[in-house]
Amino acid sequence: MLVSALLTSVGINSGLCVLFFTLYSILRKQPTNYEVYIPRLIAEGSSKRRSHFNLERLIPSPGWVKRAWKLSEEDLLSTSGLDAVVFMRVITFSLRVFLFAGVIGIFVLLPVNCSGDQLHDIDFADLSNNSLDVFTISNLSSGSKRLWAHFSAVYLVTAFVCYLLYYEYKCITGKRIDFFHSTKPQPHQFTILVRSIPVSAGSSVSESVERFFMEYHPSTYLSHMVVHRSSKLQSLIKDAKKLYKRITHLQSEPNQPQYRHVGFFRHRVDLVDHYGKKLEDIEENMRLERSEVSLATQEVRAAFVSFKSRYGAAVAFHMKQSINPTEWVTELAPEPNDVYWPFFSSSFMRRWLSKIVVIVACILLTILFLIPVLVVQGLTNLNQLEIWFPFLKSILTITFVSQVITGYLPSLILQLFLKIVPPIMEFLSSIQGYICHSDIEKSACNKVLWFTIWNIFFATVFSGSVLYQVSIFLDPKHIPAKLASAVPAQASFFIAYVVTSGWTSTSSELFRIIPLIWSLIQKPFSCCSDEEFEVPSIPYHRDIPRILFFGLFGITYFFLAPLILPFLLVYLCLAYIIYRNQFLNVYAPKYETAGKFWPIVHNPMIFSLVLMQAIAIGLFTLKKLPLASTLIFPLPVLTLLFNEYCRKRFLPNFIAYPAEVLIKRDREDRNDPKMAEFYDNLVAAYQDPALLPIQFSANSDSLNSPLISAAQVRH
Repeated sequence: MLVSALLTSVGINSGLCVLFFTLYSILRKQPTNYEVYIPRLIAEGSSKRRSHFNLERLIPSPGWVKRAWKLSEEDLLSTSGLDAVVFMRVITFSLRVFLFAGVIGIFVLLPVNCSGDQLHDIDFADLSNNSLDVFTISNLSSGSKRLWAHFSAVYLVTAFVCYLLYYEYKCITGKRIDFFHSTKPQPHQFTILVRSIPVSAGSSVSESVERFFMEYHPSTYLSHMVVHRSSKLQSLIKDAKKLYKRITHLQSEPNQPQYRHVGFFRHRVDLVDHYGKKLEDIEENMRLERSEVSLATQEVRAAFVSFKSRYGAAVAFHMKQSINPTEWVTELAPEPNDVYWPFFSSSFMRRWLSKIVVIVACILLTILFLIPVLVVQGLTNLNQLEIWFPFLKSILTITFVSQVITGYLPSLILQLFLKIVPPIMEFLSSIQGYICHSDIEKSACNKVLWFTIWNIFFATVFSGSVLYQVSIFLDPKHIPAKLASAVPAQASFFIAYVVTSGWTSTSSELFRIIPLIWSLIQKPFSCCSDEEFEVPSIPYHRDIPRILFFGLFGITYFFLAPLILPFLLVYLCLAYIIYRNQFLNVYAPKYETAGKFWPIVHNPMIFSLVLMQAIAIGLFTLKKLPLASTLIFPLPVLTLLFNEYCRKRFLPNFIAYPAEVLIKRDREDRNDPKMAEFYDNLVAAYQDPALLPIQFSANSDSLNSPLISAAQVRH
């Protein structure tokens, strides 16, 4: 790729960013767009809808940037929780890494690369027509002493990244403990989930649970809540919600048609009465289904068991409860609003088959995704494109067209295809057998990350068939050499990818183009009732993998093609401001894992370091610098040992809280007069939302009398 193609891509994406920022500054002021751009403020009552017109609405203003910049970590913690703090620390961690690497790369390695003559000398008089390869390590000749600068950079950046990883792991562990001490008593701190409960003849699951825990945990056992199969009841409740929304929409919009002709004889039907009768039928079905679900035959052999202390719950969780380890299996309970109830309605065989289906689906998706990757690789090669489409030969000779096709279009195509990956991975994780939404999102986060690394990074680097890519990793001895020859060759593509995918995706996150379009389409057909309004939560499984993937680019290419670092820093600066703004105005937490996403961040960073070191070993071997290659060998070993130390030192605190923390908090609560009320509420905290009472309005004409209880609408 020529410098001119990169400049074209930078120009297009810079223009898009400015356009998104300008449109956002105007559209966010329009009352009709409040639910798109400031839904959190609307839900919290911090912002009110203003109907009167003023000219200020049409003038872009950067005030939101100042507010996002001034947001402190303490404010973010109090409003969005520790997960939001951890997410922002991922961005600041990456900024620190690439600021340090950028100083070395731009001011040391880039001049060294440009001074080489392996490819050809740089024509500074006509800089735009130079190949980007002259700015990479490929421009240094074999055996050059200047390669020792890259050797030193690999050691320095590895040491700095490991230091920051240790510091962040330690800091977030401390914040996790402090967060535990600062929050009010939560139901999940006193509760465990017990599965595979053995039931003797003539007794129910509930009786078995009470008898077992009263016998073996008599001093700490408090109560239990048996799980029931309620999938059919949940489906009926969804139908009731839809009818409720239709009726309220008809009642609130007098201009809407209130009658419809139905049947063969076209009878005139009042829609409100028609939907009201349907709602009555659903109500009767729900009553029958609820009575059936309440029977012992619909009990799942699982129960949420609550204890009088956090330490009592921890003891029950950590200890095996039975001689048979497959019975009375315990795990920590999630927050009540984090429980994924459909999990309990599926049988063991169905969950087992689902895991196999997920594995097969991931493999098939990986293979199918190679098709757009190969198309993209063809677009980066004009000669190949002319062979595929000879009728485009005359168009491809136009300079601007060729620059757009080779510099901008390939990354844009990949970005569009990647949009569908996070929702697919979230769906696959939901059928894999996780009991809570947070576990589903963490699993989807890992799936999206490794899918992206394989299909975008390795599939692009080793362009070819799936069997060829697999064969490379089946021959471990030659992996460094193959990486060293293939990775630098794709430097120009990945620089353009950072500009196109990174800058544009972050700006579109601010602009929220899909929610905006959906809002414009839905508005004429939706009711203005506040009960339909729902504040979104940040999709961590989409955004964390993207940041980590760009982190892999930066660590891998900082010494190969340091020109990538300024573009990465621009992306991270945009992400820093934009996501702080989104936490302030858009996203509200639906659950809290207390920082459990950080181990997901730590492991890919270690992988990126080892990958970079493997490339360095192969590169110095190819460049006829065997001493440097030999001296790099201890680095992967030391990095993996460091990772093992962090895993032993910090990871246990992310799995469960230590005894000293639990006991200290339990002692503090002994003098709290509110604990009696908390224990009363704890008894019913894990009741299935589908089993909660449903209220129907006696007066269907009143918008203030809900057909469904507020608790049901929230769930």
